[in-house]
Amino acid sequence: MEDRMHVNGKEYTILKLLGKGKGGYSYLATDGTKKYVLKQIHHEPCDYYQFGNKIEAEICDYNRLKKIGIRIPLMIDVDTENERILKEFIDGHTIYELILQDRMNTAYIGQVQDMCALLYEANTNIDYFPTNFVVQDEDIYYIDFECNDYMDEWNFENWGIKYWSKTPEFLQYVKEHP
Repeated sequence: MEDRMHVNGKEYTILKLLGKGKGGYSYLATDGTKKYVLKQIHHEPCDYYQFGNKIEAEICDYNRLKKIGIRIPLMIDVDTENERILKEFIDGHTIYELILQDRMNTAYIGQVQDMCALLYEANTNIDYFPTNFVVQDEDIYYIDFECNDYMDEWNFENWGIKYWSKTPEFLQYVKEHP
């Protein structure tokens, strides 16, 4: 990992890797004043998901979620040449971490269900896996921008909820991803 990355010529110091998703690596970065999330798109194969142009998809999905009214981090800058996205840093714990630490609050499920009401009306699903949600000041943020057209199979009630507590599915995931 480089310890510095540029987004449209502006330099950011990489503080740590936050995580790797289907489409990229997310890093905690700083410009010396504020913290950000810097996402570097990758082109590693993903056997269960097909991508087109990932940068265009991120921008399109971000705009779609903003229009729907989902609480997401601000997209601050996009460097299409280097396939990098600079996002607002939402400082808090993921739902995944809270479940592991037995600190999950049922109010967060209510908040995601409120999001679902907006999403379903807009014929949209998001990736409900709990690593994609961060709690800041008791509000949950969907920190990924991925969204797709609605399908019952992948909605919160049929898929996502299986990972929002210490269910067999959640515990199996933890076991497979130490």
